[in-house]
Amino acid sequence: MKLLLLRLSSLGDVLHTLPAMSDLAVHCPDVEVDWLVEPAFAPVVAWHPNVKNAMPFSLRALKQTPLTFPAELRQLRNTLLAKHYDAVLDSQGLYKSALLARLAGAPVSGLAADSAREPGASRLYQQRFTVPWSSPAIARNRQLFAAALQYPLPDTPPDFALAPLRRQWQDQSLADPLLQWVRKPFVMGFHATSAAWKTKEWPERHWRTLASHLCVKGLNLLLPAADERERLRVASIQAGADNVIALPRLNLETLAIIMSKAQAFVGMDTGLSYLGTAMGLAGVTLYGPTSVERLAHGGEQQINLQSPQSCAPCGKPRCPLPEAQNGRILCQEALEPDRVWAALSSLLESSDS
Repeated sequence: MKLLLLRLSSLGDVLHTLPAMSDLAVHCPDVEVDWLVEPAFAPVVAWHPNVKNAMPFSLRALKQTPLTFPAELRQLRNTLLAKHYDAVLDSQGLYKSALLARLAGAPVSGLAADSAREPGASRLYQQRFTVPWSSPAIARNRQLFAAALQYPLPDTPPDFALAPLRRQWQDQSLADPLLQWVRKPFVMGFHATSAAWKTKEWPERHWRTLASHLCVKGLNLLLPAADERERLRVASIQAGADNVIALPRLNLETLAIIMSKAQAFVGMDTGLSYLGTAMGLAGVTLYGPTSVERLAHGGEQQINLQSPQSCAPCGKPRCPLPEAQNGRILCQEALEPDRVWAALSSLLESSDS
């Protein structure tokens, strides 16, 4: 059986789908899976050993060049039709993913209207499955795959299938300038999210406090700084902290290689935190406006901290409180750095023992 899977983005959503792919490989080993995905996340899809083809297609890029949109869609349709898929599974539940799914010319399965992010998208599916919103993101994907492919829902822990790659990356040597960043023991810090979700970001002064704790323990703090906004945040965090290192823009695999050599990570509710989790890297993930119950993976060596602020989690990308007008996000401020350091210390101590 040949199956086309659609989960176009984001990094976190793609990673949350990997355990369902692992389930499918166990219960339906004869199913060949091609995965249609935004090019930025195609490397992650290709890392999973049971994906036959990672098929990059950029709707985001086409929005910048609308005149080429019809031709690109025709080309995609011809490519998909030539594959002769037996079935299509849209696990994203959006109009854009459902419309692309229809191009393959095979029966499409997806989320029912009461389970999809955009309920109207379900009208484009031949088969629809209800998956409770109360379930965590990883569990929702596993439930959808099991229902659509008709196998028993596994009760095993989620398997991201990235552990073998992490072992390879740990043994992989690096050349300068990458080598200089990993010579000394370090912790990764995933400090930034998309500009649309600034409420997810931990205050820069809290990062500085964490860096001072790490300095006492002889650990550096490595922070990605891929664009100007991230570089400005890192520059602020570096003020007075000799152990904070700004990483330039790196491709995803190079960043994953560096992450594999870290002692642990601290991060927001963001894709790179979920990559660390999927790799099996010990980590502390911080949740302000978003919910631990909906998003976190409670795996081994993972500590998830929800803000104690009374209004959290609100699920809002913009804080409605008056303090936010002055740049203060109270739910993030309430995640005190000493609490985060205590959680991180416990992970570092357990890895040393």
